[in-house]
Amino acid sequence: MKIAVFGKQFGKHFIDKCALLFKTLETNNVEVSVYSPFYDFLSNEANIKVKADTLFDHYNNLPDSDLLFSIGGDGTFLEAVMFVRNSNIPITGINTGRLGFLANNSMEEIPDVVNEILNRKYFTRTVELLRFDSKPQIFENNNFALNELAIHKCDSSSMITIHTFINDVFLNTYWGDGLIIANPTGSTAYSLSVGGPILYPSCHEFIISPIAPHNLSVRPLVVPNDAKITLKVESRTDQFMASLDLRSQILNNAAEINIRKADFTVTVAERMNYDFYSTLRSKLMWGADKRN
Repeated sequence: MKIAVFGKQFGKHFIDKCALLFKTLETNNVEVSVYSPFYDFLSNEANIKVKADTLFDHYNNLPDSDLLFSIGGDGTFLEAVMFVRNSNIPITGINTGRLGFLANNSMEEIPDVVNEILNRKYFTRTVELLRFDSKPQIFENNNFALNELAIHKCDSSSMITIHTFINDVFLNTYWGDGLIIANPTGSTAYSLSVGGPILYPSCHEFIISPIAPHNLSVRPLVVPNDAKITLKVESRTDQFMASLDLRSQILNNAAEINIRKADFTVTVAERMNYDFYSTLRSKLMWGADKRN
């Protein structure tokens, strides 16, 4: 079996668990490829001896693999998507942080997760992404997102104005701090924090969620993801910020933004006992009230 490992730096609490992960892979004669900066961190700072058959540092030299482990939090998982792209290599996340909707396997579950992966006792699901296009094209060939696109004002005082169109038909002009266009995967992320709805992962919709809207009657809106969403922004500073998952760029008011469903999907590997509703209850602490 061939497994790639992508990761970021972590604290001392995870060193033994991470060492166990690589030792288990080595014991089972797995062909392992490791993200080069992560390999350096493991060797030089975590003092973990890793038997890596190959290293990679770009999506162009990621070897063909049966699966990719993302070691970290949800942010690390989002970065891992940038390497996997349209290769159809399944991703599964080992959570070294706190919440972990995407990296939903805890470090205590590593022995079970690895055993199930090696015995191919898991299922896969496809996740749709959104595509970002602008004039000029600021994100180049990284113009896709698993979670969301967010438009922000650049200064700390003035509102920005966002004229929004669906399939070239005017929807609304939003005045406020910004606007979020989220995928179902991103419905439990930034969009949720501004009052957006939670969508089941297999839904085929976008969520349009305003950030601190000036008009209190404005609410999040769900639209089909086969629609084209066009944004035209005005700001007093003639600039605004566009964030695509973890990546941000500054644009000027002349830029026009178009959001569509991406033309490829990402594959996620889940344990056989994975249940989205249970994940919601656990991560959002539903039922923690003693009256329930």
